[in-house]
Amino acid sequence: MTAAMIAASRFGYGPALGAAPPDDPRGTLRRQLTRFDPAPPVIAARLERRPGAAELLGELRRLRQETRRRGGEAGEAAAGQMPGMTGAIDRPMAGKEARAAALAALPSDLRARIAEGQRQLATDIAARLTCAVTSETPLVERLVHFWSNHFSVSVGKPGTQFEVGAHEFAAIRPHVLGRFADLLKAAVLHPAMLIYLDQFQSIGPNAPFAAPRRAGAQAAQRQQQLEGRRGLNENLAREILELHTLGVNGGYSQEDVTELARALTGWTVPGIGRVGRLAEAQTSGAAFVALVHEPGARRVLGRTYGEAGARQALAILDDLAVHPSTARHIATKLARHFAGDVPPATLVARLEADFLRTGGDLASLAETLIAAPETWAKGPLKLRTPFEWLIAALRLTGSHDWPPQRVVGALNQLGHLPWRAPSPAGYDDIAASWSGPDMLMRRVEFAARLAQAVATDDLVMRAEATLGDVLGAATRAQIAGAESSSEALALLLVSPEMLRR
Repeated sequence: MTAAMIAASRFGYGPALGAAPPDDPRGTLRRQLTRFDPAPPVIAARLERRPGAAELLGELRRLRQETRRRGGEAGEAAAGQMPGMTGAIDRPMAGKEARAAALAALPSDLRARIAEGQRQLATDIAARLTCAVTSETPLVERLVHFWSNHFSVSVGKPGTQFEVGAHEFAAIRPHVLGRFADLLKAAVLHPAMLIYLDQFQSIGPNAPFAAPRRAGAQAAQRQQQLEGRRGLNENLAREILELHTLGVNGGYSQEDVTELARALTGWTVPGIGRVGRLAEAQTSGAAFVALVHEPGARRVLGRTYGEAGARQALAILDDLAVHPSTARHIATKLARHFAGDVPPATLVARLEADFLRTGGDLASLAETLIAAPETWAKGPLKLRTPFEWLIAALRLTGSHDWPPQRVVGALNQLGHLPWRAPSPAGYDDIAASWSGPDMLMRRVEFAARLAQAVATDDLVMRAEATLGDVLGAATRAQIAGAESSSEALALLLVSPEMLRR
């Protein structure tokens, strides 16, 4: 691979049809860092729309309360299953019958709200794809997607379908070249994350709201119900330490998880429940309710935090963001993404040193990646994920501006829908997870359909010219022997040179 093709494919999403190779690949990449627009028109229009998560969660809460009121013990059991039912609706791989049954079991106004969320999700996925395909700063788009996967939020919980796009657009994009501490706070305290990891209903055991307000048996019963359904939740605290900052072996203990969880109490989604009237708006788009915050100082990683209210969690996150274990964890993931499944130790060390020296300056880390010799190795270093491959194929064919449902259908077929990762760890970033026969066959089938859908009269010749000398003799021979121009294009799209970067 030439330096120009490495800049386009390894750092970006592949060359656009007819694009001239840059004379100064490294300089071209550096200039992208200053030209990136975090809110292009398709994103800016989305940010003007108010998410509907609070309304959906409020309707679900009212439905649960009504079900309990009418059904006694049976109603309690039915109410407890409701989040699972709406989750079945959100899963694209679930059977049509299961989704239809889940929808039919809900009131009409709630069904309409869920359908609205599904439409919003499809629109956001299409906007994400459009940005990547048409962007003049594809390196930064790749960094956006890297950090979005690092701070993975997956649809499946009621309300997340309204918020996952906003999470990437409003929390990741504006901070992608800023300080890691700011990115961390924006990402983990965004409503999407608070819903996904159940933080929005976490209550401090000794918070004012949790204190019994009635005497006798009623108070005991109320406290038991409160602790059983909405007590302290450690999900977000654990993932912050294990996935977002220090890493699995980063030196934290279970007590650190619990203490961070206590510090995070009070962070919630605006407009939910009776206490929502007392919420304080936060810059992340979340809200903070002091009544449910655990009082007192917290001790995390040997340091005591005496800050009150919302400032307590923010102070802890600021320190976690610059911790040496965080530097090592982030450096390893960045090196793996840009320089191979087994990240070069020299590149990890260089990124780690940069992170520690700058206090987590993400633009500086990008500069280090651009300058590093390990990222410019001539041979392909990574298998493209299905999402990456689709973007590369669309850039090469000049095909974009698809309607949202077509985008969702394509990515669903390829097995790599954004914001659908199976766990908070995000999608895997190694070839073994994407190179199985089934996954590769999906690309072959999609390439054939895409080739049939675009005008291919001179497209193959132009695509070959765009790729330059990247294509090997075997691939050129296959293309030359194709029976039609559409078959030639399909073969080009699934060639080894297009599958790897």
